[in-house]
Amino acid sequence: MQPTPLHASHDREIESLAEFDEVVSSGGSLARFRIQAIDLTDRTRALLAVDTTDTVFLGCSMGSEAAAKVRASGALVFPPVPGLPLDPYRGRLYSPTELFHGLDAGYEATPDARAYAWFQQTRADGDIFASTVRAMHDDSVSDALDELLAGARVVGVMGGHAMARGTEAYAGAARLGRDLARSGLMVATGGGPGAMEAANLGAYAAPFDDGMLDEALALLAGTPSFTPSVTDWARAAFAVRERWPSGGPSVGIPTWFYGHEPPNAFAAYIAKYFANATREDGLLARSNAGVVFLPGAAGTVQEIFDNATPNYYESRGEPTPMVLVDRVHWTERHPAWPLLQSLARERAMESRIALVDRIDDAPEALKHLAG
Repeated sequence: MQPTPLHASHDREIESLAEFDEVVSSGGSLARFRIQAIDLTDRTRALLAVDTTDTVFLGCSMGSEAAAKVRASGALVFPPVPGLPLDPYRGRLYSPTELFHGLDAGYEATPDARAYAWFQQTRADGDIFASTVRAMHDDSVSDALDELLAGARVVGVMGGHAMARGTEAYAGAARLGRDLARSGLMVATGGGPGAMEAANLGAYAAPFDDGMLDEALALLAGTPSFTPSVTDWARAAFAVRERWPSGGPSVGIPTWFYGHEPPNAFAAYIAKYFANATREDGLLARSNAGVVFLPGAAGTVQEIFDNATPNYYESRGEPTPMVLVDRVHWTERHPAWPLLQSLARERAMESRIALVDRIDDAPEALKHLAG
């Protein structure tokens, strides 16, 4: 089942058969609408009768008579692409159950794994058609993500994929996600394992009593990493979801560029991209309530300064809060904090950065920086 968007779709976009029927039954026109990934083979009569001037059909199946009519009226029709493990025109974000469908037969059988295999093959071939399909897919995902988050206060949580279940660091990241979600923020992560999974797990646990998270952490600790078996790692997460269904929402924004890292199952909404640069920039740009940076290595260091640059130039408007967690990590092991301080000095972003020792201090620091 597809997740329900938090907010209404953009004007003049139709992304479900119910929306199509509502517009047509009310006597409205489809002129200049954008219609995404809907099976319209049983709507020939409606398509023959309704105005489709300058309409764009993205991946919509339809009968030959209807297709001829809408093209003759000036509509632009992008037909479905056969043989793909994904829909490049999709109008909704992914859900964990969609990406992990077929997990009982092993992770390799899932849509997520098959999409990565297709990406690897077509990237190696240099297939320009495949790269065009990937670009259309990623743009559709961005559009769906914008629709989902319209009006939401989003906080990003960044951190490394190597953080293992069963560690205090993982439990701390989970408590952080829970605290942020309970404060009314939408938690967004890179959508992968480790610190990312922990923060999404915390947001999932937010509606339950505090004991639920402790029990879930204990269950997950039996499978500490996605290596050597993604299948076992994912099954442990779905066992938690089955025991405590209907958890709190959060967003994961992973990439098939790092396809060896599977998405985690605790983000209700998954915006998965092929282009990592689009994914990285989109995650940070949408974190309008600030970003918490947990200990990490090269990827997290890159994210710190990817976020610092628009704050430095104020290219996205007023600088957003940045909280770095673990003083020793960010001043000695990977000394990003001194450089961030020097960049911020005497600029508007100077009052929007903080370094805290403990992960439990991050929510209060974020609140303080936000004023």
